[in-house]
Amino acid sequence: MDSMTRLLEIMAALRDPDSGCPWDIEQDFASIAPYTIEEAYEVADAIERGNMDDLRGELGDLLLQVVFHSQMASEQGLFEFDDVATAISDKLKRRHPHVFAGEATGNADAQQRAWEQHKAAERKVSGDTATGALAGLTPNLPALTLAAKTSKKAAAVGFDWQHPGQVLDKIYEELDELAEAEEGGSQAAIADELGDVLLAVTNLACHLKVDPEQALRNANRKFVNRFNSLESLLDSNGENWGELSLEELEERWQRIK
Repeated sequence: MDSMTRLLEIMAALRDPDSGCPWDIEQDFASIAPYTIEEAYEVADAIERGNMDDLRGELGDLLLQVVFHSQMASEQGLFEFDDVATAISDKLKRRHPHVFAGEATGNADAQQRAWEQHKAAERKVSGDTATGALAGLTPNLPALTLAAKTSKKAAAVGFDWQHPGQVLDKIYEELDELAEAEEGGSQAAIADELGDVLLAVTNLACHLKVDPEQALRNANRKFVNRFNSLESLLDSNGENWGELSLEELEERWQRIK
């Protein structure tokens, strides 16, 4: 028995209404979806840490999510795991004619544009009436990722600043508007202007060819590491948070950096 067949049979046994696992039997697409998202992030975390042993395990956990959803779909007569594998195989061949159909090969940017064109054509064939430049966006993506994708799609049709300096000017403008909103005291206005700042910063990341989601994750991890080091320093000095002024904490923070 090959490993994929074995995994599919194990999943079917777990979902067996008579002899399966009570927890697995109770699940449905909606209840499993959060685990699918969580496992994808754990894959990303293993990659960031460079731990290939963990990556192997996390990829298995992510694969289980695909198998779990496929099993539930099979029980309802919707589709099988083989249909999922066939669909993605067909899509990859269809969207890579330069590899599988002998078409001319361009650079990576040209291939990205061709990929988007293939996606638009597929949406049209499927009956999807959304054909605008921003069609195909997934609204429940992480906000930074969605903002970056939105910015790139708008830029693809020419709706974008020409260089990063112009985006920086826009960020300063939005910061001024945020300061005005903060003075006005309206929480709704503050939230609105802060959103504009974040969107402009995300656009700058796209111009600088930086993934804003990854950049923020890296910055957060760096902050956590430094904060933990600061706590260790305070503990070794016999100091407590409440006993130190902000200026004293800043001095120790700079020492950690």
